[in-house]
Amino acid sequence: MNGRQARLRRRGTYGVSVENMPKPTTIDEYLATRPPDQRAALEQLRRTIKAAAPGAEECISYQLPAFRYHGMLVAFGATTSHCAFYLMSASTVAAHATELQDYDTSKGTIRFQPEQPLPAALVRKLVKARVAENKVRRGSSRRRAT
Repeated sequence: MNGRQARLRRRGTYGVSVENMPKPTTIDEYLATRPPDQRAALEQLRRTIKAAAPGAEECISYQLPAFRYHGMLVAFGATTSHCAFYLMSASTVAAHATELQDYDTSKGTIRFQPEQPLPAALVRKLVKARVAENKVRRGSSRRRAT
């Protein structure tokens, strides 16, 4: 990688050096760094997650907005080319492969464009599946510990 490529790689959304930007400590701080179209899509995703898992705690994990509920639940974020919903579970993505066939997915991630946000009903279904998965996993780890 030459010097120009390295400089371009370090540039944030607005051409500001990412290295000089403070790391977000809240979801609101993270969203404030996003362009308006991404911010709107991610705020809607945040509201839908909160509604589907009302007991979940907001946090920042790996510099991404995330939710905890019986362990890490889900996260979301954006790059310059797309928004992403991180299910943090390859098995949940695989179990819902049919419903996700129109989206760009990888092991635990669903990518989408801000102008075409994920449907709220799909997000609720995926979050509830993750809640159930975390409860089962947490329950099984407690049984082993006793």
